[in-house]
Amino acid sequence: MTPRIFCASLLLSLPLLAALVPSTAHALSRRDEVAVAALQQRMDAAEKHYRDAKMMEDEDAGAKAAQQALAEMQGVVADCAKLKACNVAAMLEAYERLLKANAEADAEATGEGEFEDDPIDASELAGTDVPDQASANVLLSEEGRRFVRMVQFNPAVQAGIRRWLTDMRPSLMDSYENYRYMQHLMSPSFKRRGLPEALLFGIMAKESNGKVHVGSRAGAVGPLQFMPATGRRFGLGDDGTGFDTRYDPRASADAAAEYLSERMAQLNNSIELSLAGYNGGEGRALRVFQASGGRSFWDADVYNQFPAETKDYVPMVIAAAWLFLHPKDYGIRWPRVSVRPATVQLSRPASLYELTICLGNYGSRDGYLRALRNLNPRWAPATTLPAGTTLNATTRINWLYALHCRSGRRVELARELVASDVNAAIVQVGAPVPVSGQATDAASSPAAAPAAPARPKTYRVKRGDSVHAIANKFRCNLAALARANRLKAPRYTIRPGQTLLLKGCEG
Repeated sequence: MTPRIFCASLLLSLPLLAALVPSTAHALSRRDEVAVAALQQRMDAAEKHYRDAKMMEDEDAGAKAAQQALAEMQGVVADCAKLKACNVAAMLEAYERLLKANAEADAEATGEGEFEDDPIDASELAGTDVPDQASANVLLSEEGRRFVRMVQFNPAVQAGIRRWLTDMRPSLMDSYENYRYMQHLMSPSFKRRGLPEALLFGIMAKESNGKVHVGSRAGAVGPLQFMPATGRRFGLGDDGTGFDTRYDPRASADAAAEYLSERMAQLNNSIELSLAGYNGGEGRALRVFQASGGRSFWDADVYNQFPAETKDYVPMVIAAAWLFLHPKDYGIRWPRVSVRPATVQLSRPASLYELTICLGNYGSRDGYLRALRNLNPRWAPATTLPAGTTLNATTRINWLYALHCRSGRRVELARELVASDVNAAIVQVGAPVPVSGQATDAASSPAAAPAAPARPKTYRVKRGDSVHAIANKFRCNLAALARANRLKAPRYTIRPGQTLLLKGCEG
């Protein structure tokens, strides 16, 4: 029983306990006074121990000390009930103070006092120090034990754990939070094939940090970074509408599970060699495996046949998976994330950018753009979606949408901010006018006026450019620009070095 539930249950019993205690209006005997005073001292000491425990830096030790203090309080109340002269209701005031303090602390920590009728119940966020997949009963499952048996926990993996827990800790936290939103879409694929979910998390953390729209210079895209050719082999690619299903969490997880099952069947169920194939090419992994007689990835003759990137990739994936399974061992507190699936039907046209602004960030440190994009990979964030469009979301996002995004000032503010045009801030100034009496015939003649710069007809794409940014820069009609360059909605994929025709642009 948690401290908070324990306190609450005792408070609910307060009227009943108080009714059992006779009136103490008569004078107490000396013996009774001493006994009651001793109980009060025990209660005061236990309350102090409880408050001290809540302030301890070691959270596990603090929780244990808090439980011991509550057990002592329970003993005091029980002893008080046996003593006719003891007022149980008065003794229970300590519990009331603790329960109130806990409720205020929880509201301050989570922000849940900001709104009423939040649809999230406590059970959804309970135990968020450890993901469901890493709870004690699951860690004792065959899947958890099998993963631990199948990988080698060696200095390379330890170095990977060190990196994830130091410089890369923010990336690890982001990866976990992003994964939680997509977990119901991605994990079933691995479970159906008997693959550890921790392995899925490790690959996703290393490949994309759980950002569905990430792409590499080599052309790999999506949460699990499939190359075009490999993606096509496993059913990923253009679905006929211009959407590349490599960006789809469910489809990419299905493909990854099939790919890894195929690799492991070839490579004697070696997770390390299968990961080496995932990163460095399945052909190389198979050739090395066969030439070595099936030796371990960590065998020097095997290890040294892989490129540096793969030598780094394999232990980093295993390290992330290990941390997913053993967070408490390493002092990890995963972000509290409300991820119960739901949908939002737009009551008015809006883009994901507009929704992100009007939703705010109640219940989320960084707001909901990444969650909306990951759950709705088909839509570019600046694309205005028509009323009636159904978006994948969560119960909390659905609730916030109803509160803030159907109408009101925040909706109008979001629309105004998203529609803002940087070019509208630039003031066009004419040629300088000379001071009276100093003008010369040459300076004042039309022929001497500076010529207007020629309007560019093409643009060479630079790294970091997007079609939307280019359209804004040259004041182009996005649809006309896309048609002229055969760019497919909604992603309008471009690459550095590509030359675009600036059609439908003002210059």
